[in-house]
Amino acid sequence: MIPIALDPRFVRLAVVGHGARAARRHAALLAAGAQDVRWFPDASACAQGLSNWHALWLVDLPAEVAQALAMQARSAGVLVNVEDSPALCDFHSMAEVRRGDLLLTVSTAGAAPGLARVIRGHLEARFGEEWGGRVAEVRRMRQHWRDAGVAPSDTARRIEALATERGWLA
Repeated sequence: MIPIALDPRFVRLAVVGHGARAARRHAALLAAGAQDVRWFPDASACAQGLSNWHALWLVDLPAEVAQALAMQARSAGVLVNVEDSPALCDFHSMAEVRRGDLLLTVSTAGAAPGLARVIRGHLEARFGEEWGGRVAEVRRMRQHWRDAGVAPSDTARRIEALATERGWLA
């Protein structure tokens, strides 16, 4: 697996499936800032325009339908995630904790999603809502230092010293 964070403003995403899990996936993509995300309750409705999408999540579809649609999508150059079928996935959705611009993710490459959820719960408890403000503060300081001509290596040292001084990770 290659970890990557996509800016959802620049990708076209689709969810195919019905039920609560498909609704959760669609809502999660919207919450992550996706602006061009579509939800198709019916696989045949999406199959017509597969090349319109960059990434496709298939949720709660019969295995034969998911496999066929995944193959069609790949042929159209679309990345595919078939929930609960790691062998059919080009990528895996990660368990995530969002605190403002801080995004912490956990992946087991689809091998143990329940374990990823347990670890996510630990991270949620350890990294509270205050981290959104911390990241915003460091962003402002970093920009000020960059504007003042501080070298990137010195900026990194200052950020590390700030986190240590304030005991953020103690």
